[in-house]
Amino acid sequence: MTPTSDNRERCSWATNASDEMRAYHDTEWGAAVHDDTRLFEKISLEGFQAGLSWSTILAKRPAFREVFHGFEVPRVATMHEGDVLSLLEDKRIIRHRGKIEAVIHNASRALEIQQEFGSLDAFVWGYKADTKSRPKQLTPEWLCEHTTSPESVALSKDLRKRGWKFVGPTTMYAFMQTCGLVNDHIHTCEVRPVGC
Repeated sequence: MTPTSDNRERCSWATNASDEMRAYHDTEWGAAVHDDTRLFEKISLEGFQAGLSWSTILAKRPAFREVFHGFEVPRVATMHEGDVLSLLEDKRIIRHRGKIEAVIHNASRALEIQQEFGSLDAFVWGYKADTKSRPKQLTPEWLCEHTTSPESVALSKDLRKRGWKFVGPTTMYAFMQTCGLVNDHIHTCEVRPVGC
């Protein structure tokens, strides 16, 4: 890891990134998220990222938020085929029918989880990574070799059993990283919380 122009040490993926990506790393990536709307947004956007770069998704996030009603679960769950057809014409987002339909489908599944567990937050945080199973010193090399975890595999399996789509183990690991369910800021990163 090397310092950037502002002399802050960051995770290697954010070191030479755009200002937008550095800001995302510094203020959002890895911070604990407990709001159901934001959790649903992050699951949905990680699904859209499959096969693409996160910078592409981040640039389109304002448009995604607009067309999916701020990712408010009850509103997304009421979307229908007409909405899908409209979104397939919207050049501001990723126009992938399967991923668009998955967000709408998953919103109904999220409502079921909220009814059963009280919140999406209560459900997903039950899969928080066990810090004892993590290496004492996280390095970029270790992270490159680990794109899933036992917890992300278990979360993926549970969601798929409940009917969710685009929630594979790698996608769920990325979701866990961004929502603070696992702390993958390397140890020399200035953003990494103290004591983690």
